Amino acid sequence: MSLPVPSSDALAASHALQRLIAADIERHDGAISFARYMELALYAPDLGYYSGGSAKLGKDGDFTTAPEMTPLFGAALARVAAAIIAQSAPRILEFGAGTGQLAIDLLTALAADGVAVERYFIVELSGELRARQRERLRAFPQVEWLDALPAAFDGVVFGNEVLDAMPVQLVTRHPDGWRELMVTVRDGRFDWLEAPAAPELLARIERQIADHADLPVGYVTEVHGVACGFMATLARMLGNGGANAAFLFDYGFPAHEYYLDLRATGTLMCHYRHHAHPDPFYYPGLQDITAHVDFTAMALAAQDAGAGVLAYLNQAAFLIGAGIGELLLATDPADTLNYLPRAGAVQKLLSPAEMGELFKVLVVGKNVTLPEAITMHDRSHRL
Repeated sequence: MSLPVPSSDALAASHALQRLIAADIERHDGAISFARYMELALYAPDLGYYSGGSAKLGKDGDFTTAPEMTPLFGAALARVAAAIIAQSAPRILEFGAGTGQLAIDLLTALAADGVAVERYFIVELSGELRARQRERLRAFPQVEWLDALPAAFDGVVFGNEVLDAMPVQLVTRHPDGWRELMVTVRDGRFDWLEAPAAPELLARIERQIADHADLPVGYVTEVHGVACGFMATLARMLGNGGANAAFLFDYGFPAHEYYLDLRATGTLMCHYRHHAHPDPFYYPGLQDITAHVDFTAMALAAQDAGAGVLAYLNQAAFLIGAGIGELLLATDPADTLNYLPRAGAVQKLLSPAEMGELFKVLVVGKNVTLPEAITMHDRSHRL
């Protein structure tokens, strides 16, 4: 692969993380699950991708998210948040707040519309990102950081590109059934090792993939046990009798679109300096590792734990329903210096060839009614 060469300091950090992962593999009799490898590569203290000190987002990072592209994304979400707050409580919880840009845009837009937010909670696992958020959000005293989801919550929850970064297990179909793709060390390098799938993993496959027995020999895919566990915890947090809604934005598919022949090698993808590639063993700790989201599995996990599926739609339909077009037109098109960058960003958020169709929005919760402009585009029947 032709990718940018890391600095000497970055290489040293990656090599340290490789030694840590190799030691973990040795402690586990020579092999660990890919989920464990991904967990260490992303979250190992001080060395993992999200716990290290390198820039993650924007032009100096490895990828760009919707809130970084335009404040109109947060302003559109604020309109929907206001509708939920009117039925619930003046509280917002954001899971994985990145640079803090979405929090800034939400709180600014809500304040401009006269909606007071009593508390804005952020659950952030990355110490480096939390430090950045504290610096950027100093002007918002209602912001508070949490180490985990609370036991109960009434209000609005947002999670933008959270599920895709949760560790996944990898499995492959054999003539005699499913096997797990483990990570081992061979000739001083990380490599794959196939092992029989444990009963618990087989049960997850059966729950997640309705037609698992019909997939061809050699098929490789992901099992989203951690993300399903997160959805169950989220659902229990929302299921204590109050009024609430959680909006989860991410790229992925419903199950009937996920397990197709065109994805026979899985959806695992890595991001390094705005380059996408499929090798998760390339400079661990310096690149993001993600998998597309199985939204059917996420919805089922939420339902099993007591939350309702309120809506499922693509990002374009959601943002149009939330009024992003009207928000764009608040900038005079004749003011090309300001209008054109905003219009370009909105086009990328909405275009089917960009983020509009690949990115979806799953809404789960209880005892609230979503705006009709959102529900009219609901495709939850396709889950």
